[in-house]
Amino acid sequence: MEQLFNDLQKHIALKLGNEIILIDEDYGQLEALMNGEDQYPVTFPCVLISMPEVKWSSLGGDAQRGTCLMTVRLAFDCYDDTRYGSGQEGKAAERMSLSRQLNRNIHLWRFEGCSRVMERKSTRGYSLPGGVKVYEHVYETEMIES
Repeated sequence: MEQLFNDLQKHIALKLGNEIILIDEDYGQLEALMNGEDQYPVTFPCVLISMPEVKWSSLGGDAQRGTCLMTVRLAFDCYDDTRYGSGQEGKAAERMSLSRQLNRNIHLWRFEGCSRVMERKSTRGYSLPGGVKVYEHVYETEMIES
């Protein structure tokens, strides 16, 4: 699992490193920021990666196949006035475009150690207090471990 995480982090950095400032494991940084908790600083735009669930099945011996869900959150701090007529309407479209680019570089990509490509299962966008906008993509793949 750690190889998949490291490979995904590196892949995003290689493909979008000029546009993404921070790529890290998601351990609740956005929620801590929202709650005013003392935590590692988050710089925006950022990509936060987590593996919330792996379902394992036995293949024999000590080998197992894992169906892995991975959540990739792209977050922005939004200080632009994006209402129609403001002159900054394009900022919202730029954020959506970067989310689309992120998906384009992950969906159907096969990482080392995976027996299937990454397949996007869901996407959602939501806002957090403090002007933070999040685009969340959930992917599924399979890996073999022994």
